[in-house]
Amino acid sequence: MLASLARLGGGCLQGLERLGRGQALLARMIGGMPSLALRPRLLVRQIYNVGVLSMAVVIVSGLFVGMVLGLQGHSVLSRFGAEESLGVLVAAALVRELGPVLAALLVAGRAGSALTAEIGLMKATEQLSGLEMMAVDPVERILAPRLLGGLVAMPLLAALFSSLGVLGGWFVGVGLLGVDDGAFWGQMSSRIDLDEDVLNGVVKSLVFGLVVTWIALFQGYHAVPTSEGVSRATTRSVVHAALAVLGLDFVLTAIMLGD
Repeated sequence: MLASLARLGGGCLQGLERLGRGQALLARMIGGMPSLALRPRLLVRQIYNVGVLSMAVVIVSGLFVGMVLGLQGHSVLSRFGAEESLGVLVAAALVRELGPVLAALLVAGRAGSALTAEIGLMKATEQLSGLEMMAVDPVERILAPRLLGGLVAMPLLAALFSSLGVLGGWFVGVGLLGVDDGAFWGQMSSRIDLDEDVLNGVVKSLVFGLVVTWIALFQGYHAVPTSEGVSRATTRSVVHAALAVLGLDFVLTAIMLGD
């Protein structure tokens, strides 16, 4: 019994210790962001790595998620004679929830794992130590641009996901199932609110972008400098980021609905 409690307490202390190290690293990365104004190429390169290279999976996923929403939504709404509200259903589901959440999960799986592996390999091959020996702060030079790049790219990817999802829902609802085109777009534009729907989705995507990139960089920066350590850090990065996104989605939704 005492041994079990000791193991539980040790695990909790270890988790709190890693959380503290993560917060300290986040503070250092945020502190290094102002220096990026003198080196904008670093930021542009990371926006490309996180955002542009993730566009293919986001576009395909958004399109098919929207098509599935169109099929399912039409099946439900047709029972009540409300097929014209299909545009509202698809847009609200994507803009409020599915766009930011699924885009964040996709970025965590593609870009987040790549960031962890990249930073972990830099540590394993002593590139980060080499920068420190040359009086270059690796957090400011390597990690800060990647954090800001993820923060900028995530809202754009979430908007792209939602836009392609709406087009997918329109294609299925109007093109295949015969929903009136004017009713689809008219009801959607009149019922989707900028403040309550669109801006809430933007806030979620910003938070998810920060958390996903932060977790990926932390896992890579504190990875054990071996091939096995880097692979384990990459796995932890994806798992922890996915759980953080889902948990934060509930918290943010509760706060936004509470307002």
